[in-house]
Amino acid sequence: MRRIDVSYARLTWRQWWVRWFALALIPPEVSRVLRDIDANGGTAFIVGGCVRDLLLKRSPGDWDVATSLAPEQIIRIFPHTVPSGIEHGTVTVISGEKAVEVTTFRTEGGYSDHRHPDWVCFAKRLEDDLSRRDFTINAMALDRCGSLVDPFDGIGDLARGAIRTVGRPWKRFSEDALRMVRAVRFSAQLGFVIDESVIESARENAPLLSEVSAERIRAELDRILLSRDPAYGMRLLQETCLLEHFWPELTEGVGLEQNDHHAYTVWEHSLFALQGMAGQKGAGLTLRLAALLHDVAKPRCMSTDVQGGRHFYNHHVVGAAVARRMLQRLRYDNRTVDTVTHLVRHHMALHHYPDMKDSAIRRLINRVGVQNMDDLIKLRIADREGSGTKHTPLSRGTIHLLRRIEKVLEEDSAFSLADLAVDGNDVMRVAEIGPSPVVGEILNHLLDDVLEDPALNTRPALEERIKELIKDG
Repeated sequence: MRRIDVSYARLTWRQWWVRWFALALIPPEVSRVLRDIDANGGTAFIVGGCVRDLLLKRSPGDWDVATSLAPEQIIRIFPHTVPSGIEHGTVTVISGEKAVEVTTFRTEGGYSDHRHPDWVCFAKRLEDDLSRRDFTINAMALDRCGSLVDPFDGIGDLARGAIRTVGRPWKRFSEDALRMVRAVRFSAQLGFVIDESVIESARENAPLLSEVSAERIRAELDRILLSRDPAYGMRLLQETCLLEHFWPELTEGVGLEQNDHHAYTVWEHSLFALQGMAGQKGAGLTLRLAALLHDVAKPRCMSTDVQGGRHFYNHHVVGAAVARRMLQRLRYDNRTVDTVTHLVRHHMALHHYPDMKDSAIRRLINRVGVQNMDDLIKLRIADREGSGTKHTPLSRGTIHLLRRIEKVLEEDSAFSLADLAVDGNDVMRVAEIGPSPVVGEILNHLLDDVLEDPALNTRPALEERIKELIKDG
């Protein structure tokens, strides 16, 4: 076991970081939990990702503590607790404004479903608890005085930028198959290199991922997509054969050449578009998903002409349906599913119409939705940057179109029924009719007129138009 004791007269640079930086980032509420456990005859350590983040000079989002005391003892010590996972030895201690997960040292045995341990047993030693963890960088512990327990050289792997498992990779992955995806996630988030033995084991054990719930896979995938290098993370998922076990549709584009408009294969283009989207300000999960999935149906829509040229007609329409099934498979919420598929469905809208009339632009905005136009423009930029055929991300024609769209949006025109100067009640009053489908038909006629000429969007003009429509039948 490796223990760094900061009481030594001479401290290495790593020890100085532990003492002066890592300890300084521990909130007083968390230190208080460690101190109170020590004062009541127990031992307590900050463990896992908390220690990793502290040593990486990052502020942890969650705080986990491992202790020698039983859950019942923790409940007696602290007045405000929640038995959040008491069957596994976990109690949530409310300390000030912090929720600290306190778990008794434990060991586990048997993972017959490759997800959960068949049994959990409380342990006496911290080292036994650390030995059950997934990766060396997550198997360190730190007490309130600055002593670091590091039995698997996690601090060395942090310095080397390496992802290694605690013990043999196949054993860790057979216990919980999600750990294979977690390895990719840590690599994408931290910029670390996954050890080759871990990569090989992930390839061999990839089928075990079918035992993991969609929700758990989605949570890790989201973190990969939101990392600083999402394209690298997705590439690792494909190279380790993990991707084909939850989103095989994306792998259909691997190696599939496109046409003169693209220098990359469908798969490579999708990765470049994703990375380009990640570089845009405010591009969150929904936009990154749209960038990754916007061309997902190209392999299924490919055709060739007599000259051998490749075409992907209607791939945006088919792609929206494919993307919807993929997102629903991982249990994404309805709002995310609807927004992403809507963007995929309309991602071609800005490609071929740089000279469209203002009325056509207004109809485009009506079709896409004002609330989606900024996102569609960002998707267009990412798509263009990922083509690899031009030095500039957008053609002059597209730039001109985007400026015209911005100008039309600033004119405060009517783009939907809600923007009209009249509503259904006005239609029924002027036309002297009751509620019926005719009311909706008239409103749609009015909107079509206003999209053509925004100056018509006044109450007098629209009421006159209602009378004309009724007269014409």
